[in-house]
Amino acid sequence: MRSKHAFAAEHQILVHNGSLTELKVFYTDQFRLRLPAGHSFPIEKYALLRRRIAEAQIVKPEAMCVPEPASDKDLLRVHRRDYLDRVVRGGLTAKEIRRIGFPWSPPLVERSRHACGATLQACREALRDGAAVNLAGGTHHAFPDRGEGYCVFNDIAVACRALQAEGLAQRIVILDCDVHQGNGTAVIFDGDSSVFTFSIHGRNNFPFHKEQSDLDIPLVDGTGDESYLKALKTGISEALDRAEADFAIYVAGADPYKDDRYGRLSLSKAGLVERDTMVFQYCHDRGLPVAVTMGGGYARRIHDTVDIHFQTARLAVLLLA
Repeated sequence: MRSKHAFAAEHQILVHNGSLTELKVFYTDQFRLRLPAGHSFPIEKYALLRRRIAEAQIVKPEAMCVPEPASDKDLLRVHRRDYLDRVVRGGLTAKEIRRIGFPWSPPLVERSRHACGATLQACREALRDGAAVNLAGGTHHAFPDRGEGYCVFNDIAVACRALQAEGLAQRIVILDCDVHQGNGTAVIFDGDSSVFTFSIHGRNNFPFHKEQSDLDIPLVDGTGDESYLKALKTGISEALDRAEADFAIYVAGADPYKDDRYGRLSLSKAGLVERDTMVFQYCHDRGLPVAVTMGGGYARRIHDTVDIHFQTARLAVLLLA
């Protein structure tokens, strides 16, 4: 395997020649979700991230795209009809709403549909261009019959099932580096050898009941750059060997960062760049197209979360297309 420095340098030349600027980036922050004052979810990060990417000009303006919403047909390949109906009409119980963590509203439904649509369209574009990015997504805590942890619909699973139904991919690997285990995704694909689920996450944080992915790497509190990257290198190599996939979905996550409120790990920003570079290099070297989703991020300073997400998107442009 080439060194990460040679890999990045090679692709930096291509960027300067203008050959990578067509990579598609999907955004949904214009579907506004108003949250109560003091709510813990940093909803503003999405608009800030889009603006940062536009100002940095890492892709052409016309490559910044608003996605179509996921259809009922798309969602019902994963979610139960009764759950979808209750979400759409506002029939969720108070307990279900507390578990999701967002108050119900029509904009919540609209935004959730478009976030799913963004991941699905990013997957389709990645098959053509080698990579594409959803500036939201990674809602891996949603189960077939319920949502939780700020996740209404599971965009990753919806995209996987659509790709398979449309004959665009047969075997898919989900590389989930969000600091919280992708419990909903693990349950959805339990026993399904066509989708391989890999999750590297904090052992002691949410969700407190972990499900079983095809490959889980639980990390102790305070894990820093060196230990994390060593574990990731071993895990991602095993995951890709076992998955034998023809497509990858990467849930990046800004929340392993050392100053994240809910992460409990201790990665630096430089360590997170190394993480993204490693994931992208392994996928590139195996010829895997990659759709990238941002996942979570709850840094005490919202601009730290935005910076980490931005670096993930920037590296996708540099290293994958």
